[in-house]
Amino acid sequence: MKLQPDARFATVCIHAGQEPDPGTGAIITPIFQTATYVQEELGRHKGYEYARTQNPTRTALEANLAAIEGGKAAFAFASGMAAIGAIASLLRAGDHMVVTDNTYGGTFRLFDKVLTRYSLDFSYVDTSREDLIESTITPRTRMLFIETPTNPILRLTDIARAAEIAHSHGLRLVVDNTFASPYIQRPLDLGADLVMHSTTKYLNGHSDSVGGIVIAARDEDIEWLRFVQNAAGAILGPFDCWLVLRGTKTLPIRMAQHNINGLALAQFLAAHSKVRRVIYPGLPDHPQHELARTQMRGFGGMLSFDVGSFEAARTVLNRVRLHALAESLGGVETLISHPATMTHSSVPPEDRAKLGITDSLIRISVGIEDVEDLKADLAQALEAID
Repeated sequence: MKLQPDARFATVCIHAGQEPDPGTGAIITPIFQTATYVQEELGRHKGYEYARTQNPTRTALEANLAAIEGGKAAFAFASGMAAIGAIASLLRAGDHMVVTDNTYGGTFRLFDKVLTRYSLDFSYVDTSREDLIESTITPRTRMLFIETPTNPILRLTDIARAAEIAHSHGLRLVVDNTFASPYIQRPLDLGADLVMHSTTKYLNGHSDSVGGIVIAARDEDIEWLRFVQNAAGAILGPFDCWLVLRGTKTLPIRMAQHNINGLALAQFLAAHSKVRRVIYPGLPDHPQHELARTQMRGFGGMLSFDVGSFEAARTVLNRVRLHALAESLGGVETLISHPATMTHSSVPPEDRAKLGITDSLIRISVGIEDVEDLKADLAQALEAID
């Protein structure tokens, strides 16, 4: 099944990196659940020696995701955080990174509590503002790490412009594309050097696997990431690789429905009297709505809304039935969460306040259920607010 160079996105998702098994003709990539490989004779093997270094199921996933994101190579890790750790290993002691201020809480925790112990320095700024990116870059800066849209405030950074700024200073641009998925947003096409995902989210899509991926465009980064993946050993296991391969086959149709449901639910909440504010790039009142229209293909399934107080938020979170109260995102089922006490609890309260992550803010990862049922569930929960 040879893909044509001009194969379109949905075809790439289903076929890239995957050939029928040569031994059986199986159309689905097998789960190669093995720790080692028998060599034909000393110094002669079939391309696989030890499963930390190579695994055919992982090879298929990495080829699939490299093609989906339009990169030269991809590297699968045991979690999204392991993927970010591998990216950070491109830096040396004394280097400086500029980071989106509304970054995921786990990313902040890794940078602020772990990597600063190794003489790395981080500055957190609103990367939607070009002037703040420029003014934060120092002679020691080596990397610009952005999330767009951000979690959970859904602020956007202009990726093409960020790439221009980064490259004018000799920096790598890294984009965490987890919130959007490659169906909605293609950072490498816009000039990014590295893209990462928590594969746990939209790429897997079924909330049954934890993993991470880094997709690279530069040859020197590919060489290092291949080395560090093997040296550090935080690899994605073959069964999880297989689960993500299953997920990417339906990525286009799932994301299309996430787009539809996300916009419909955002419009419903924006019209509700108990809701103070809705944050969703697809709404015309979003401050970067026009950027979202040009940079993204649809507006995604993530939204946040404010109900005015912690007590009101708790009422909604405890009253919903179809919306599952849980961390994570990107699955076919709708999840609802309270960022201040769940996903972003590791961010200091004063920093959460500056970012707008209030105690009254609720985040929804909109699934692909019938949206009328989702509306009805939220309506009954919102009506319980005093």
